[in-house]
Amino acid sequence: MKYLPFSIALAAVPGIAFAQTQPDTASQANIVVTGAGLPLPPGSPAYGSVVIDRDRLINGASGRIENILGDVAGFQQFRRSDSRSANPSAQGATLRALGGNASSRTLVLLDGVPMADPFFGYIPFSALVPDRLSVVRVTRGGGVGAFGAGAVAGTIELASATRDQLPSFAASAFYGSKDATELAAALTPDLGGGYVSLSGRRDRGDGFMTTPRDQRVAATVPAAYDGWSGDLRAVAPLSATSELQFRATVFHDDRTLRFRGADSMSEGQDASIRYIARGAWQVDALAYIQARNFSNIVISSNAPYRQSLDQRNTPSTGIGGKIELRPPVGPDHVLRIGTDTRFATGDMYEDAYDAGDPANPITARRHAGGDQITTGFFAEDDWTIGSLILTGGVRADYWRISGGFYRQVGANGVVTVNDDFDNRSDWQFSGRAGALFRVSETLAVRAAGYTGFRLPTLNELYRPFTVFPVRTEANAALTPEKLKGVEAGVDFTPLPGLTLAATAFYNRLDDAIANVTDPANPNLRQRRNVDAVIAKGVELTASGHIGDFLLSASYAYSRSKVRAPGRGFDGLRPAQSPRHAASATLAWQPAQGPALSTTLRYVSKQYEDDLQTDVLPHALTVDAVASLPLGHGITLVARGENLFDEEVVTRNAGGSMDLGTPRTLWIGFKFAG
Repeated sequence: MKYLPFSIALAAVPGIAFAQTQPDTASQANIVVTGAGLPLPPGSPAYGSVVIDRDRLINGASGRIENILGDVAGFQQFRRSDSRSANPSAQGATLRALGGNASSRTLVLLDGVPMADPFFGYIPFSALVPDRLSVVRVTRGGGVGAFGAGAVAGTIELASATRDQLPSFAASAFYGSKDATELAAALTPDLGGGYVSLSGRRDRGDGFMTTPRDQRVAATVPAAYDGWSGDLRAVAPLSATSELQFRATVFHDDRTLRFRGADSMSEGQDASIRYIARGAWQVDALAYIQARNFSNIVISSNAPYRQSLDQRNTPSTGIGGKIELRPPVGPDHVLRIGTDTRFATGDMYEDAYDAGDPANPITARRHAGGDQITTGFFAEDDWTIGSLILTGGVRADYWRISGGFYRQVGANGVVTVNDDFDNRSDWQFSGRAGALFRVSETLAVRAAGYTGFRLPTLNELYRPFTVFPVRTEANAALTPEKLKGVEAGVDFTPLPGLTLAATAFYNRLDDAIANVTDPANPNLRQRRNVDAVIAKGVELTASGHIGDFLLSASYAYSRSKVRAPGRGFDGLRPAQSPRHAASATLAWQPAQGPALSTTLRYVSKQYEDDLQTDVLPHALTVDAVASLPLGHGITLVARGENLFDEEVVTRNAGGSMDLGTPRTLWIGFKFAG
């Protein structure tokens, strides 16, 4: 199984089930450690989620979570590159073609912890290893529950693999095109009544040429990458119905982009602790801390290609937590009440250089940063009335942006810019409601409406950046984005083993943050709030199996436009927003023996900029994975990415282009024992 409409797949996914207010008292005599969170409320399918199961997660052609998420049509990053050749700060996640933005409009959670970088808002995809996961649930549309502030385009929930999915020891080794290697290992011993899982992964490669052949110069080099991550997860029982979960993750990622010396680095150290109680009063309490950093060297695109900027240090810290309670209010209701908070602080240190001077002297030193905090209170209830489930929730969030500043010192030590920005705070209220009606065992209809909001990140507020030849200015006056949306859908099982789902949606993102081109200078943009981005469309999913064959598919049609009266981009499609996106996988997976799968993905043309002057052409790629068990827990695996070597344009700024992953082949072994 690859992915299914959520209302149909729910019961089949490990660690996910409909909530029961009262636990099974007969099972309380034995302590059972799951390592999972609380079960999902019964009204969750009303919001039309899609589930990607573990089989699919561990059988992707690239071995990278961001590419597997592409199975859900409508998922996109700011650019079409993955975490081998993208600038890390551009890897924000969004859904439903609400407009390109390097910050995430989608809330990404790992075991309940928000993953977005505290300063930039990007997702460290290279640290989210698919082999460590049990399931991914993607919900498009505004969110209200814990950490719901920030889920304006949807929520991506990643859950760690459970004990029954983890062998005592597992390892894999792959060798690929461009002298690439991928090494991973995991050790999961039982410890007392619980378990510990220690895993690590290392990826490196000489990389491919992201620059088209006719644009290469002497300084052009492949997009080399070298990264590693380590993860320690421990789960311990406290009683027959409660457990403690601990996670620590460290990662480091080095990449080179386009020119020799254009090196970027991202790293992080995350830790979280979570208490789960499954008794009459169910509890999910969580606390986390994140320490992240980023650096980036920009090389001038003009000969002799010297350093023009050194973003040498961007330390940031995120601290947060939540408490969710589910009191026993009767068998027909699942009530969730709670509070959560997120605090982010970060600084940017960078040095500008004169690339035209052979001495390459420093011309300016810059320092910017600030703090922000969001504290929310939420309540949500799911009410089951026979075949009808009603669900509704509200959030009240207090937010504050403070301590913002921007300093610039010239080469002579004289302060040329010294800005301190006003502190701001406010309350924001949001809510959602949905209904799911099971017409029969094979048919369910659903409808939902929601609102949501997202604060501008510290990066959007205070950090300018340049991607030659375009410079984009920050904007400390940005206001939060606010979403309103409605949708309706149907889940249908016409035949055993065949599931179909369709969702029609309308979303309006008011005060959307966009990179707006200066009418007097096409190479100058600024982050601004535009009146609105309106996205409406249809999402289709299908999954079926006949014997040993599985077919699954996803398609999204999104008709998006910007509403900005009096501006040159009024009525145009938002930047980085394709109208069509599709994915389909055909797999042959017998219970034993060899297996084969192939995945086709299509994305239609989109535009680099708000004025639709620079086109990113459509792209159609084909991936494949083949595996052959050799016995004794060893499996031979061959993987192929972009088998027909389709040219995928990921950036086009005035004709200066970057390309995505070309044909890439892998061969390797997996061991589980």
